[in-house]
Amino acid sequence: MIAIPIPVPGLDNDSVMNKKNRLKISSVHFIPISFLLAILVGTVLLLLPFSTAPGSHTDILTALFTATTSVCVTGLVVVDTYAHWSVFGQFVIMLLVQIGGLGVVSVAAMVFLMGKKKFSLGDRILLKDALNIEKNRGLLSFLKRVFQGVFLVEGIGAVLFCFKFVPRLGLLKGIWAAIFQSVSAFCNAGMDVLGPNSLMDPQYRNSPLVMFATMALIVMGGIGFVVWFDVLDGIKNAMRYHYSFPQMLSHLSEHTKLALIVTLSMIVGGTVCVLAAEYNNPETIGNLSLPGKIFNSLFQSITFRTAGFASVPQDGLTEVTCLIGYIFMFIGGSPIGTAGGVKTVTAFLFIMNAFSYIKGQNDTVIFRRRVSTEMMRKASAIVFVSLSAVFIMTVLLMFRGGIPLTDALYEVVSALGTVGLSRSLTPNLDSFGRIIIIASMYLGRIGPISMAFFFTGGKGVNNKVRYSEGSFFVG
Repeated sequence: MIAIPIPVPGLDNDSVMNKKNRLKISSVHFIPISFLLAILVGTVLLLLPFSTAPGSHTDILTALFTATTSVCVTGLVVVDTYAHWSVFGQFVIMLLVQIGGLGVVSVAAMVFLMGKKKFSLGDRILLKDALNIEKNRGLLSFLKRVFQGVFLVEGIGAVLFCFKFVPRLGLLKGIWAAIFQSVSAFCNAGMDVLGPNSLMDPQYRNSPLVMFATMALIVMGGIGFVVWFDVLDGIKNAMRYHYSFPQMLSHLSEHTKLALIVTLSMIVGGTVCVLAAEYNNPETIGNLSLPGKIFNSLFQSITFRTAGFASVPQDGLTEVTCLIGYIFMFIGGSPIGTAGGVKTVTAFLFIMNAFSYIKGQNDTVIFRRRVSTEMMRKASAIVFVSLSAVFIMTVLLMFRGGIPLTDALYEVVSALGTVGLSRSLTPNLDSFGRIIIIASMYLGRIGPISMAFFFTGGKGVNNKVRYSEGSFFVG
């Protein structure tokens, strides 16, 4: 529980800080509230007259939608980011993306850490829950490494983008577009200020530098910070003790190995599937050369997993590719990163749970390590809650009529997975539709379990009574 002091009129400061006058808020509620506050602050900033470009007008719903998609690092937009917002408005959006990608609580903790503030046990528990890490030990040093790594990677990405953007857009605009693109790609936000066609512009789509840099940033942000540091430590140990590559891999944690294998499998598998489904489709990659087809299929496979950038029109995709997209967007990236979705490891454990039962095994074993029952239950709960949210939001979005199932489902899964891809539906949504997508983006960002706990009041307590076993039939 996080103790927040509540001022009481007529009492001195010591009395205010008295335990009796404190309101206790658990991290289950505090984390969603922190994202909500960030969205509201962002909405107010975007409503300022100088946040909007001359000749444009911003209403409350547009500002709220844009603030939500920024904080939730989704990328669905109802107005063009490059044209509707001024440089100040674009800066606010980029700042919200950065805060949302790293987590509101994590950013606040880093600010306090830089201010030499001491962290209480409650602060550490809140930070642990915000980072979704099981252990309290080494939290602050981990947080420092995360921020150092993030700004280093984003800085390198911005420099690489400058080589393409500066000659095309000019010095100042090119540098700004490079910084915005790097932050957005790393945080898997999918927004840019490049122009009306974004990465579908042939100047960018045919640029290996722009495309590979974007893909690298997307993967780096989505693979998870735990994997980062485990791989880096593995490389250092390999150099120190002269390990071979197989030996280095064997020393990685089971989480890292699983995250890397699932991520690589999805990227390669997705590329093959998209290439096969879109090979002769003139609306996407059908008219490209074979290398261009492979290249854009690879990009589509990567961007499906919560990035939101598009090098081909999404409303031109075949229904087979859309089906692949539903699955990839639903799964998303890996835990403890900037990506959304139910996460790669969660989806794998959910599938392995079924296989373990079919094989008659008592435990689920991965890399000769048993997965705890609690972890398997958590994975099942995450998938169930997420699927339920997809169903409910899709029904609500289609309730008004006129929206095809393919487009509605694509939009909802993209919003809940914080992906940002759309089949040209987002700008055409009415007020009711925009509210549904705003709610979907928010619920997707705070996570399925936080979503469920937030509305049910928390984790509760263990059963105090053990009942006799009932007789039920399944299957």
